[in-house]
Amino acid sequence: MSKRALIVDDSRSARVILTRMLEGYGLGVDASESAEHALEHLKQNRPDVIFMDHLMPGMDGFQAIAAIKGNPDTSMIPVVMYTSQEGELYLSQARALGAVGVLPKTVKQSDVSRVLYQLRLLPDRREARPQLVAQAAGHDAMGVRLEPPPKPTVGEIETAIRAAMGPVLKEHAAELRRFIVASLDAFARRIGEGKPDAAATPPSAEPAAPEPALPPEAPNRWPLAAAIAALALLPTLILGVLYTRTLQSTHELMQSNARLASVVEEQQAQLAAIQQSMQSRTAALAATSAADDARFAKESEPVPYGEAPLAGARLERLRAMVDDLKSSGFRGRIKVATYVGEFCLTGNGIEGYSMAADDLPARRCDLRGNPFDDSLTTAQRQSLAFANLVSSVRQDMGDTVTIDVTHAGRQPVAPYPNSEQLTAVTAGEWNKIAAQNNRVEFAAEPAGS
Repeated sequence: MSKRALIVDDSRSARVILTRMLEGYGLGVDASESAEHALEHLKQNRPDVIFMDHLMPGMDGFQAIAAIKGNPDTSMIPVVMYTSQEGELYLSQARALGAVGVLPKTVKQSDVSRVLYQLRLLPDRREARPQLVAQAAGHDAMGVRLEPPPKPTVGEIETAIRAAMGPVLKEHAAELRRFIVASLDAFARRIGEGKPDAAATPPSAEPAAPEPALPPEAPNRWPLAAAIAALALLPTLILGVLYTRTLQSTHELMQSNARLASVVEEQQAQLAAIQQSMQSRTAALAATSAADDARFAKESEPVPYGEAPLAGARLERLRAMVDDLKSSGFRGRIKVATYVGEFCLTGNGIEGYSMAADDLPARRCDLRGNPFDDSLTTAQRQSLAFANLVSSVRQDMGDTVTIDVTHAGRQPVAPYPNSEQLTAVTAGEWNKIAAQNNRVEFAAEPAGS
């Protein structure tokens, strides 16, 4: 009966890559896109090993391991974690929950084969080598984070086969020589025993009439020659079978590597297309903004998430702009508009939200929005220093220069990735776009324009 494995990962591409690796070793594979679905699957099935992703929507990998090990019916199933997290703290936490090992998120075929050999899910012909390497590096037999040994080339495999078969072939050659010498000696003895002994011939009064001479019977040497030829060809046949199998295994490995390389290239091409599309849209918006700036002197200042829009650096920008316009004799209006960016956040509405880690996939953010700015009133968007600045401008310049403040809401200058592009964008890339859109714009509009 073939062994079965269960893959638990919300990423379809990750499930496909790991499934191909495991099926290449003859394992049956079941896949679940969430930890909840995997627990339902385990109620009716008992796989021989579970490969568990760490970060998933809903129940994560740690919570799933705790549930599996807490159930007596599934507690003995070995679980292997794989994740992008690094460090001894994470490894110790995974081991403490019951994981037998931890693999990197980008799983290598050598890592998978090592785990399967250590769990006795594959034949033992390669078991000794991973154990010796693990002991020499200071890890136990389940230390699957060891560096994989370099893959042997075809030339190295042929050299190893010749080195292994050399003593066997020499021994066969020596046995063959001894067999031929013994056979020739036995054949010579049989010929010697067939000659008549002159001393043992009884005397006779009269010589006997000579019998007609019979031609000597030629010995049949074909069976001996056939046996010698068969023994000579036997090592060659064995070597040929081993060499053929080695070439077949090498060819299968090359095909597997080619498939993985094509998947990686496809993902890289998609990411490049997304980046190019974002650059082209940004350039188009920049061209439109440049046309507006040619008419009005417009300036923009970003607002970090969690800060009041009309305070801090935005207030200093407005103060510098007012001084420059005053010195140049400007008459007209200064338009101040606040815009809201939608950030990739983690948290909840009770404990609050914070900026997500840069390497977190954008689709795993708990919220993509700006709850801080949405909760502000009109007065809260303006600091006391900003209100004092507006009042002083009104007193000093009267109606010659006025300041108009508006809240324009969500009008992004840099487009956000759409739903199809979201799978390839991280939280850090998303928040860079949101930082451009979360801004305050200052525009000087001369009187009569």
